Amino acid sequence: MVPRPQGERLPRAVFVGGVVLTALLFAWGAWQRRWIADDGLIVLRTVRNLLAGNGPVFNAGERVEANTSTLWTYLVYAFGWITQARLEYVVLGLALVLSVAAIVLAMIGSGRLHRGRASGGGLVLLVPAGAIVYIAVPPARDFATSGLESCLVIFWIALLWLLLVRWAQTSAPSWRAVLVLAFVAGLGPLVRPEMAIVGGLALLLIFSAPIGWKLRVWIVVTAGVAPVAYQVWRMGYYGLPYPNTAVSKDAGGAKWSQGFAYLWNLMGPYALWLPLVALAITVAVLGWRRPARAATARDLDHDSQGRWDRFSRRLHSPAAVVLFILACGFILAVYSIRVGGDFMHGRVLLPALFCFLVPISVIPIRIPPRSEWGRNNATGVFAATAVAWLTAMVWAVFAANTVGMPAGAVVGKSGIVDERAFYSLNTGHRHPILAEDYLDYPRMRAMVQAIADTPDGGLLLPTPSFTNWDVVPPPVPIPEGGAGHTVFFLNLGMTSMNVGLDVKVLDQMGLAYPVAAHTERLEGGRIGHDKVLYPDWVVADTGMVPVHPWLPWYLDEDWVAQAKVALTCPETVELKQSYSSELSWPLFKRNLRNAFDYAAYRFDRVPKYEIQRCDLEMPAPRGG
Repeated sequence: MVPRPQGERLPRAVFVGGVVLTALLFAWGAWQRRWIADDGLIVLRTVRNLLAGNGPVFNAGERVEANTSTLWTYLVYAFGWITQARLEYVVLGLALVLSVAAIVLAMIGSGRLHRGRASGGGLVLLVPAGAIVYIAVPPARDFATSGLESCLVIFWIALLWLLLVRWAQTSAPSWRAVLVLAFVAGLGPLVRPEMAIVGGLALLLIFSAPIGWKLRVWIVVTAGVAPVAYQVWRMGYYGLPYPNTAVSKDAGGAKWSQGFAYLWNLMGPYALWLPLVALAITVAVLGWRRPARAATARDLDHDSQGRWDRFSRRLHSPAAVVLFILACGFILAVYSIRVGGDFMHGRVLLPALFCFLVPISVIPIRIPPRSEWGRNNATGVFAATAVAWLTAMVWAVFAANTVGMPAGAVVGKSGIVDERAFYSLNTGHRHPILAEDYLDYPRMRAMVQAIADTPDGGLLLPTPSFTNWDVVPPPVPIPEGGAGHTVFFLNLGMTSMNVGLDVKVLDQMGLAYPVAAHTERLEGGRIGHDKVLYPDWVVADTGMVPVHPWLPWYLDEDWVAQAKVALTCPETVELKQSYSSELSWPLFKRNLRNAFDYAAYRFDRVPKYEIQRCDLEMPAPRGG
C-alpha cells in the first residue's frame, strides 16, 4: 500500500473529522430533543394493523391510507417485524439513524463535488458549512426523530444527491450505476407525494444526458416499476390516486398569505437568511476564482454538432447537478408556501432548506502558499471564504440555542405551533415517546376508562371537560360481546395507540375518516385543520341511538336524521363502498377507473344542504 503524501493527509483528516463531528453533533442534538409526535403515532397504528394481518389500514375493515409516506410506513413495518421490539422504539431508532445518515451522505457528496479545487497550489480544506447550518436550526433536530417521515425525506434527497454527483463526475457511467440512480429517483412519490417533483427532475436530467435510447428505455422501466405498480394497487385498493391525507388537507389548494407567514415563522426567529447569504457569497467567490477550463479538441468537435447535443452534454456535469438540487429546493419551497405551509413550526420547509444547503454542506477553503500572501486574488478569496464560514459558524452557535417560538406551546393566531414543546407541556413528559406517555394528555385516561365502563360499546364524543366523555349507546339488541366502540377525536395518534385494534378511531378532520375528508374546506380555518365534521354525521354513520336522552344534549335529533338521509346520496354511497365494501376484482377495477373522481368528490358538511344538493327527500322534523 502506497502511503499518502503528507500534503493529502491533513485535508483528508479535516474532511473526515468534519463529517464525523457534524454527525455526532446532530445525533446528540436530536437525542436531546427526542420525541414521537401524535402524527407519528398515526403511522404506528397502521403498522400495528399490518402486523396483525388486517392490511395497510388505520381501522380494520376500512381501506383508508392515513399515512402520507408509503415507504416510511413499510420501513417501520419491516423493522418492527424483524426486531419484534416496541414500535415506538423502532421508529425512534430508525428515524435517528436515517437523519444522521442523511447529513453524512450530503457531506460526502459535496466533498466529491468540491474536491480538486487545489489548482494554483496551496492547501485546500473541505470544512463543514451548510450541514452545520441545517443541524443548528431547532426544527431540524425536532423532526430528526418525531416518528414522521421527515428523516426519510432528507435521507432520500441526500442519497440522490450523492448518486447524481458520482454520475456527473464519471465520463461514461456504467448501466448499473445509471439504473441504480434511476430506481432511487423513482422512489420519490413513495417517499412523499411532492417528492415526485424531485425524482421526476432527476430522471429528466439523466434521461436527457447523452446516452443511447436503449438505456433510456431501461431508465423509464427501472424508475417506474415500483411507483407505477404501487399506484395501480393504491387506486384499486384504496380508491384514491394519493393518500387520504391529501384529500383531507386539500393539498392542491392555495393559501399564499398563510404560506408566507409560515416561511417567516422559520426564517425570522433564527435570522436564517444570514448564513444563507454568507454561504452564497462564498459560492460566488469560489465560482469567480475557479479558472475557466481550456477548450479541448473534444469540445471543438462538439461545437460542430447540433445545439441539442451540446446542451445534452452540459446536463452531464456537476454544474447541472448543483442547479438541479437548487431548483428542487426552490420548487419545494414555493409549493409549501402555496399550500399554506403547515401547523408544525418549520416542518414542511425542511426539505427545501436541505436542498439549498446540500451543495455547500462542506465548502473548500484554500489557504494560499506563504509566497502568495499579500494584496492579491488568492489572499482575498481566502479571506472572503474564511469570514463567510466563520459568520455561519458563529450564527449556528446562537441559532442552536434560540427558542424560535417563545410561546410555542400555545396555538397562536397563525395556527402554527412548536409541536414538540406543545406535547411536552401538555403531557408533562419532557420526551413523550411511548403511547402511555400520551395518557397524561387531557381526556386520554378518561377515554380509556369510558371504554372500560361501557362493555356494550358505543360512540365516544369528547366534551369540554377533560375528565369525561359522552357515550352514545348502540341500539338494542346488543350482540354478544358488545357492539364495539368508536372514538371520535382530533388527536388520532395518541387515541388509536392507547386502544385496541378492535376500537374504531375517527377524526373530524378526515385523516382517517373519508366522510370528513370529502367535506368542503373551511375558508380561514387553521392550516392543516380546516375541515371539521359535525358529530351528528358520525352518530348517523355508526348507527348509534339517534334520540334523546341517549343522544348528548348538544346534538340535534333533526340534524342526525338529516345526516342519515344525506349519507344515502348515490355518490356518497359509492364513495363509501370504495373503501368499506369487501374488496373483489370488480370493485378493484371500479376503484381503479374512478379513483380521480372519488378524490375530487366533495359534499356539504351541513346535512340539510347536502340533502338539497343530492335532491333527496327531507325527513320530517321530529319536534319535541
